[in-house]
This record gives sequence, structure tokens and C-alpha cells, in this order.
Amino acid sequence: MAGSGAGSGPNCREVAVWLDDFLDVAGIEDYPFALNGLQVDGRRDVVRIGAATDACQATIDLAADAGCGILLVHHGLFWGGLRPFIGPAYERCRRLMESGMGLYSAHLPLDAHPRIGNNVLLAAELRLGDIEPFGSFKGNDGIGVIGAIDASRGELAARAEAACGRAPVVVPGGPKRVSRLAIVTGGAGSMIEAAAMAGADTFLTGEGNHHTYHEAMELGINVIYAGHYGTETLGIRALAARAAEHFGVEHTFFDVPTGL
Repeated sequence: MAGSGAGSGPNCREVAVWLDDFLDVAGIEDYPFALNGLQVDGRRDVVRIGAATDACQATIDLAADAGCGILLVHHGLFWGGLRPFIGPAYERCRRLMESGMGLYSAHLPLDAHPRIGNNVLLAAELRLGDIEPFGSFKGNDGIGVIGAIDASRGELAARAEAACGRAPVVVPGGPKRVSRLAIVTGGAGSMIEAAAMAGADTFLTGEGNHHTYHEAMELGINVIYAGHYGTETLGIRALAARAAEHFGVEHTFFDVPTGL
């Protein structure tokens, strides 16, 4: 167990250093405002690690009330780019500062992680075999996965509902029997053609634009939209569990589903 020696747990920066190394944050390029890593420093000893998919007022309040020393999230504070700290942005930061809780964000480094990433964990839930890396973004190869599966389209949709917590939207552009599935969690509707080119007969992601229905039908590939939130809860849960085990502290996941 690592710790600061002064209290009952490590401090936020010690936790962040371990997370940065475990996730290889420095080696993965991301969206400009993802700001992977420690986004807000904290004053509390970390005796409990909180986790949530989104850094929103609801999850910050839940984690602060639970006494978390740091909150790990997949979607951090700054997706909209530079903005003044007024209104909701101010209230989120005010609660973080007053509680003394730190905030750590991990976006693509968590999606693509080979052991506890969103994609590999969802693939396991869907019973995907012979898994290989799939998909590129900003020079990062293998942000998703592709593999073999033997299930009807309806059976796969039912597995996705069980894993992601909501009935998926299914675009039936491909065969009724699924044999090769590509997965990129979150908002990867733009990767349908890449999945078809890679030999997948079915592509699963969180969400996509309206026109992707026609794209899938014309390419002859099934698309399963299982929800942005629902496809991106497994990784942050697993990350909190790993960090808590490493530091010998407790961890809690705060589930605030969006239905999207």
C-alpha cells in the first residue's frame, strides 16, 4: 500500500500519479478538452475513491457527501472548451473546492485500456471471442475491439440491454445471425464504415447521428446503439476498484444514468 504517511490514506496527487502510469495517459492523444489526469486537486486524505461516468453536479454532490477524497470520471469538466466559471460551472467547482475532494478524468486512455477498458470489458459481457484491436482515432490504433460471436441479432441486442441497462436501438442492415462484431463505446457512430471495412457484420457503440441509419443499411451492416452512458460505465468501475485495491482504501460507484 502506498500512502502519504501523514494521514489514513494517500493524497490526491499520489493517486493521480499511479493512475497516470497505469493508464499511460501521456502516451494517448485525446480531444483537446479531455484534459486526462488530475483536473482538480484535493485536500482530503483519500480513504474512499469515488467513480462516476460523468463529472456533473449530481455525481460531485454524491461523492462529496460520501466522503470521497477523489472522484474518478470518464467525462471530465471541460468538454465545452474554455468558459467562465459562472452558473452551473461555478457550482460544480465550488462544491469540489469546499469539500476538498479531487477530480480525475480518464477518457480515451480508459476506453482503450487492454485490461480494464470500456471496450474489452463490454466485449466480455457480450461473450465476444478471438478479440483483436479495432479502430483508430488521433493516431491511436485499437481504441475499440473486434472479434467472433455466434448469436442472433435479437440475442445480441438482449445481451447489450443486460450489460448496458437499456433497450438498444438496432439498425438491421446486416445478417440476422451475427458472426463478427466490432465495438467502440460512446459516441462512435462515425465508425460504421470502418467496422464494415474490417469485416464486421455488426457494429456496437453508444450513439450516432440520424444519417447513420441509411449508412448502415447501404453498407449491409447491423448497428446496435446501446447508449453512450450505458456503454461507458464498466471501465470507470473497474478503474476505481483497481486503484482502491492498490492503495488499500474503499471505493464507490455513483450511478447517474442519462438514458442516452
